[in-house]
Amino acid sequence: MIWLFRLEEAGDDVMQSDDATIAQAQGAEKNTKWQEILAFVVLAVLIWPILTVGVVGGYGFLIWMSQLVLGPPGPPH
Repeated sequence: MIWLFRLEEAGDDVMQSDDATIAQAQGAEKNTKWQEILAFVVLAVLIWPILTVGVVGGYGFLIWMSQLVLGPPGPPH
């Protein structure tokens, strides 16, 4: 009988902890949404433009240096 009573108490604790877990998950969901928006803004405004300028600038520098060493493109004179 005692073990049955303890099992019922454990069941009540599980129910209460489930309610707390749901409330915590809803709070975490709001926090996660703001974190996603912040991550998107950082990527869209800071990281991708800087990375794009670096890649295009690096490619232009590579072409410029290759033309200095190998000469301009076109038929030989």
